[in-house]
Formats: sequence, structure tokens, C-alpha cells
Amino acid sequence: MRDFKRIILHCTATYDKSFIDVATIRKWHKKRGFSDCGYHYVIHQDGQIEEGRPVTQQGAHTRGENADSIGVAYSGGLDSETKETKDTMTMRQEIAFIKLVDCLRTVFGKLTIHGHNEYSTKTCPNFQVQDKFSFLKNK
Repeated sequence: MRDFKRIILHCTATYDKSFIDVATIRKWHKKRGFSDCGYHYVIHQDGQIEEGRPVTQQGAHTRGENADSIGVAYSGGLDSETKETKDTMTMRQEIAFIKLVDCLRTVFGKLTIHGHNEYSTKTCPNFQVQDKFSFLKNK
């Protein structure tokens, strides 16, 4: 089993009212040369969590940071009205993310949480994870 140290949160960079499932992301990522969906989990607008790549396999979600991390993406990140990047995480997605973090920490021990934007010039997940989920730091 891989040694996990952190969870890295992403957005799918799709419109907030679009349903994007793992099968679709898998097709996109395979076109880019990945062997599978780059994320381990995808959280839909209704809070449903869908498994992507098995956690036993290294993800392909954050260049140079995949060996010890679990990649989670929420569906959205683009405002369907303004077409701008935005924190479009629904309350259900936020709750699902908190529950997923808790479950992953129960299984794998203390994991820190981060946003993709902490490791890249990209804005993804379109907010500061350390600020939004600051209450998860000491759990």
C-alpha cells in the first residue's frame, strides 16, 4: 500500500450545472495519455462520491505530487452564467468532502488537506482550501 500524507482537492473546471461523471473524466484523461481517471474520487453536485482511480494506484492529478497524495475533485469550478472560474462547490459537495476526509483519515491516519493551486499556477479548485476548510487542520 502507498504511504499517504495528504489529500489534494481539485475542481473539474466544468460548469456548475453540468453533470460530469468519472466515465467522462476518464475519457478526457485517457485522451491526454493517462492510464485512467487522474482523480481517486469525484464529488457530484448532489454530494454523491464516485470512485475514480483506485487509491492503491498513484493518481495523475498534481504534477510531481502524486506519490503520497489522494486526488479528489468536485464537479464544477466554472460559473454557468458568467463563464468565469469560481468556487461553485455546493453545500452537499462540501459536506461530502468533509465526510470523505474523515473516512480517509480513519483508514490512512493523519492526512493534510490542500488545493491544487498550492502546487501549481492554476486557480483550481478556485478557492483557498486552507481557509475554507481551516477547521479540518487539527482533526
